Amino acid sequence: MVNKMGSNEYVKLPVYGEKSLSGKMNRVMGREIPDTTFHTIDPIELIDSKGQQVTFLGNDSSVTVVHLFYTKDKSSSGPMMEYLSGISQRFVGNPVVQLFSISVDSNDSAEDLHQYASGFKNASNNNWTIASKANTDIFKYAQKQLLIDAHTDSQDSSKFIIASKFLLIDSKHRIRGFYDINLYSEVKRLEDEIKLQLVEEIRNKPVKILQK
Repeated sequence: MVNKMGSNEYVKLPVYGEKSLSGKMNRVMGREIPDTTFHTIDPIELIDSKGQQVTFLGNDSSVTVVHLFYTKDKSSSGPMMEYLSGISQRFVGNPVVQLFSISVDSNDSAEDLHQYASGFKNASNNNWTIASKANTDIFKYAQKQLLIDAHTDSQDSSKFIIASKFLLIDSKHRIRGFYDINLYSEVKRLEDEIKLQLVEEIRNKPVKILQK
């Protein structure tokens, strides 16, 4: 009975953002399941701390962690960079995990980013990109795409209000988690859920049958 009727159930992270039914049906384990369209994040071009152009979410096989910051910030940017430094080192051996720190300050040049990054251990790791997007509405992108708050401080235009959160994004560019850095337990949860998402990514890969 177990072999004929049983099925494996695995823990999966939720998918955040608006959802809608596409009108299609998928057949899973002999059952018809309505197809759901999820909120996905569009890739954007950035300039990293080396002055090179990089694409955020340009790889469809990576699990990505991202947060916002700016180099002149005296509040949450520093702690977020410190926490991400630790995460970078823990996953440095896994090329599937990619980390992005994106500045919201269009005045943050590659030189500014490089100098700022030098104050954080592991900033030179290949899995961690520290970048900015000059001359673009990064605030609109954060609000509409990343679903987090970001805007100029109404009382001081040289300062910015940014969410003190990490986002976990899967290889389909869907948001799978938000993590508030004001709680250390959230940072630990992020580490655990990166591992959980990696397992899901492996299970979702189609089995390749080699034919002679």
